Amino acid sequence: MKSYPTQSIRNVVLLGSPKSGKTTLAETMLFEGKVIDRRGSVEAKTTVSDNTEIEQIYQRSIYPTLLYAEFMDHKLNIIDTPGSDDFIGGVISAFKVADTGVMIVNAQQGVEVGTEILARYAEKYRMPLIIGVNQLEHEKANWENSIESLKLAFGKKIVLVQFPVEQGAGFNSFIDVLKMKKYFFKDDNGTREEMEIPAEFMSRAEELHQTLAEMAAENDESLMETFFEKGNLTEEEIRKGLKTGLSKGEMMPVFCLSGKRDIGVKRLMEFIIDVAPTPENSIQKLKDGTLIPCDASGQTSLFIYKTALEQHLGEVAFFRVMSGKLTEGMDLTNPENGAKERISIIYAVAGKKKERVPEMMAGDIGCTVKLKSAKTNQTLNGGGKEWIFEEIEFPPSKFRTAIRAKSEKDDEKLGEILNKTHAEDPTIVVEYSKELKQTILSGQGEHHINILKWHLTNTYKIEVDLFPPKIPYRETITKVAAGDYRHKKQSGGAGQFGEVHLIIEPIVEGVPAGNKFKVEGRDLVLNIKGKEEYPLEWGGVLEYYNCIVGGAIDARFMPAILKGIMEKMEEGPLTGSYARDIRVFVYDGKMHPVDSNEISFKLAGRNAFKEAFKKAGPKIMEPIYNVEVMVPSDCMGDVMSDLQNRRAMIEGMSSEKGFEVLRARVPLAELYKYSTTLSSLTSGRATFTMEFADYQQVPSEVQEKLLKEYEANEKDE
Repeated sequence: MKSYPTQSIRNVVLLGSPKSGKTTLAETMLFEGKVIDRRGSVEAKTTVSDNTEIEQIYQRSIYPTLLYAEFMDHKLNIIDTPGSDDFIGGVISAFKVADTGVMIVNAQQGVEVGTEILARYAEKYRMPLIIGVNQLEHEKANWENSIESLKLAFGKKIVLVQFPVEQGAGFNSFIDVLKMKKYFFKDDNGTREEMEIPAEFMSRAEELHQTLAEMAAENDESLMETFFEKGNLTEEEIRKGLKTGLSKGEMMPVFCLSGKRDIGVKRLMEFIIDVAPTPENSIQKLKDGTLIPCDASGQTSLFIYKTALEQHLGEVAFFRVMSGKLTEGMDLTNPENGAKERISIIYAVAGKKKERVPEMMAGDIGCTVKLKSAKTNQTLNGGGKEWIFEEIEFPPSKFRTAIRAKSEKDDEKLGEILNKTHAEDPTIVVEYSKELKQTILSGQGEHHINILKWHLTNTYKIEVDLFPPKIPYRETITKVAAGDYRHKKQSGGAGQFGEVHLIIEPIVEGVPAGNKFKVEGRDLVLNIKGKEEYPLEWGGVLEYYNCIVGGAIDARFMPAILKGIMEKMEEGPLTGSYARDIRVFVYDGKMHPVDSNEISFKLAGRNAFKEAFKKAGPKIMEPIYNVEVMVPSDCMGDVMSDLQNRRAMIEGMSSEKGFEVLRARVPLAELYKYSTTLSSLTSGRATFTMEFADYQQVPSEVQEKLLKEYEANEKDE
């Protein structure tokens, strides 16, 4: 393969809901680009894109696959992405290195929830979108409904470049209103004939051509003047306006496609080359906000957007050349760790097929192997540059589970593999929770985690158990209470003695600490001598007040009492969960001139606090999450009912472009496997996001249940 200059490179990402036909379209683009001479199929498990064993088992894309095609003396880098929301990380990483998105819409379904979600991401990352209405050969294809749903979702941005002459089994031609030609396809191999538009379609074609010209003119003042003067624009002038409108995100041109029959694919590729933004137009941002142009004459720098483990090759790093020219044998530096990396080999990539190339120019996408330490989201620079490009921002997890190896001997190996997996796929998050005493595995959905489990079993030969994770409850109090404890121990020599009297009260926002208390029929007025405030790692705060008078407890023992209290807050008296938002007033006690020491007062403080806590109206608090569900209207009732069964508090509903958006506050304890249930209720047509909100007290019946469960577990242990 020859080296392509920056202006002859186009980087596109294929987007769309599951079953929209992205992989089939990608296969056909490779066929038209002469990368393959025979097209495979998803059903036959022979596509270039879905080339891993697990993708072939499920017959769906799981990983973003880099492909290339050489077409019209240009190189098209194509990233075929998964349609499932479970694998959104692969889509977002592709956004980092692509310049144009091609949104594939299934002609049977029109705009789906997945389409809407992907379009949101595209807008967030300022990704221009071309729309391809695919599978027009299907008997249930409906062009009119698809266009209507597109206009409902994206409004005036939708502009038709083509429309089909027929659809369904008879789909073999379309009218191109930019070229003002009819394209007829003689076979399923893209053989086309350019023809004049039949008279019965001319009126519609002229109307759409005029609309196309008007919208093109709106994006360029000089074109607008020409349009007003002549009443129309030439094909070249329309292309110029489309190019501007597309790059600004003001236009979404729509094309007719059948990836399966190779209808319209070549025309789409021509349009990408003629109109889609080039890497030259892209400006990348560094972490510090500096903007770096994509300039082949600049200093060499590349960004690693994905890493993967491939058989026979080991770890493969996929990158985009952000600036300069990358050549084999070049030494680059990782500015984050100072490590030197030699680029021993450069590959152009079409799935498993990798073609060695001596160099790549700014804007090109490829891969390399045998890097020592470079990972996803890292930059490599030449020429002493310290550039660090802005990292890919991945969405928070939506599914969590506990994981453990079936055999203890595999524990260490499992930990290493999970850490490596996170480096390859940052949307897989692994955390050992000291609080829960569990390894918590988080991802985008149950399917996402099940894919990882499959690899653990089949690739790494480790059997694991997945099970519901514990909930990180919190404990607090609701009223004032007093506690005291005397620790006394005699064992032959020096003994232990310490006595502590304390009062505790809940911290309520906006309510300051007082010094007058009525506890157990006694009125107490405390002399506050000192206050210490400790923000807690697990949230909330502890306020610690020294109210000792008359030297009842020596000042040197106050830190030990605090330590004992803190230990008990780390293992709350009710369920062993962290305690929070409590004021502690130590006001009295006793010492022994010989037997008192730090351990004595630590134990006395711990037990006095425990006693007071149980009398202070103790409450268990649970984590609450803000949940937003986007759901088709016909599934709204089922989704609402399910949420209410999960103790959700519905906070609002709205309609958005043909879908319903439901906002609720839901306890984390009720969200286990919610993604799976939601998919089942809506046949995979809904999606949701979740974000931690705060802690709230659990209902009394839930608290009672939790206490019984804790007591039962304590007995078992």
